[in-house]
Amino acid sequence: MSAESPKPSLPPQRSALTSGVATGLSLLVVSGSAAVAGAYLAHKFGRNAETDGFLAAYGVYLVIVLAAQAFRIVIVPDLTRGNLATEFRSYAAAFLALALPASLLVGLLSHPVGDLLTGRLPHNASAIAARAVVWMVPAGFAQLLAALSASALAARDSYLVAALGYACGAIANLVVFVAFAGSHGLIALAWGVAANGAISLAVPLAALVWSGALRGSRGPLDVSSRLWRLVQASAVPLALQGLYLIALRGASGLGTGEQTSLTYAYLIASTFVAATASAISMISSAPLTRRGIDADDAARHVVHASWLSLTLIGAAAGVFALVGNRVVHVFLGNAFGGNVGTQLGHLVVYLAPWMVVAVAFSITFPLLFVLEKPRVLVPLAIGALVVDVPLSLAFRAAFHLPGLVLALALTTFGVIVGLMAAVSRRMLVLAVRGLLRTAALVAALTVVAFGLPSLVLPAIPAALVGLALYAGALVVVRPPGLRDAFAYVRVLHH
Repeated sequence: MSAESPKPSLPPQRSALTSGVATGLSLLVVSGSAAVAGAYLAHKFGRNAETDGFLAAYGVYLVIVLAAQAFRIVIVPDLTRGNLATEFRSYAAAFLALALPASLLVGLLSHPVGDLLTGRLPHNASAIAARAVVWMVPAGFAQLLAALSASALAARDSYLVAALGYACGAIANLVVFVAFAGSHGLIALAWGVAANGAISLAVPLAALVWSGALRGSRGPLDVSSRLWRLVQASAVPLALQGLYLIALRGASGLGTGEQTSLTYAYLIASTFVAATASAISMISSAPLTRRGIDADDAARHVVHASWLSLTLIGAAAGVFALVGNRVVHVFLGNAFGGNVGTQLGHLVVYLAPWMVVAVAFSITFPLLFVLEKPRVLVPLAIGALVVDVPLSLAFRAAFHLPGLVLALALTTFGVIVGLMAAVSRRMLVLAVRGLLRTAALVAALTVVAFGLPSLVLPAIPAALVGLALYAGALVVVRPPGLRDAFAYVRVLHH
């Protein structure tokens, strides 16, 4: 804060555990609101060509939003090292230089974009995609600016305001959708998404302005270098979401409704990752930047964070393996009952390997910016897309939807190897060894805890007993890796 503007200060520093819990709860509210909106969409509109078209447009929004979450993490080191006000203004100018022309182009070319997103699906799918994408793209860029504002708060060790903003935006999204869906149809969800972006941006930005954090020396707005930094920061996250869009496009060739099923399965799996690994990454970049780390520290950070994330994901995957079809049927309605619900539940389980590598990505990716080694990102992103197209085609031909999911996991794992090798070979060996050991132990515990009850009990009682056994085993055995992970995160901000 500048001396000439004594404004109220931001909230005081809190422990990493408290910040992580608050951030994780915010992400759960965001994901939970999206899940309820998805359930309402399924109940009200079913599973048809129009939902395929709308969700194809929503996939574009997801690409920008998930890239925004990556920006929220990787911009923190720059905001922490430099002058906060100058860095913020430069990045904001760079974002707007991308957002304004992109939104204008999508508005002018909405119908060709709708045709491109829906492929061979019927015309009504293309029409709803064209109407929705006009709202989705500006809303996605609003989330990018919200991520920048949240990152500026994180550079000052303040996380609760941004968490509140994201939660309120997600709730507004749901309220707008439910209020207008009856009279205006699917497009009401696009309006809700736009409201979400506006609120998610307004709350943290207002906190920054009120605190005076954006006042200070007015250096030159070096937009060009920030644009290149954004290219580096966005290359791999956008490529990974591009892998999802490749899978989504591949699903359209398997028949009507397959894109919808894959979208819901991916959203469920992404929720598990976001509420765990993404929350840890968001609250760790600033303290790691101030502290300074080497290859050994980076590997330990990946392993400790993976323990906390995969332990929770293992429990969720175990429950879904047993009662996923019932959960899907209850929340998404009759259109997702029977074989469709079973297929969707199985897809979530098939996404378990992707969840493991997605956790590793969420934790590893910001370290390249903490250690200032981002040069590998652009070529790595291009390589991932080039490899994934033929891999997805081959696996789709062999295994259909599960094949697309497997190709997604394999390509993402290749990206993880590239990221870790960019830090150092030592970090790659230590981190991959620790990650595989953690994943194997959690998988074994999950299989035993949920598998044994399923042999003698119906699905719902087996899931409840399995969850109790899983939690009990963690309490009784207290794996050393999990104990070390809790000790690590408690002192992360000290």
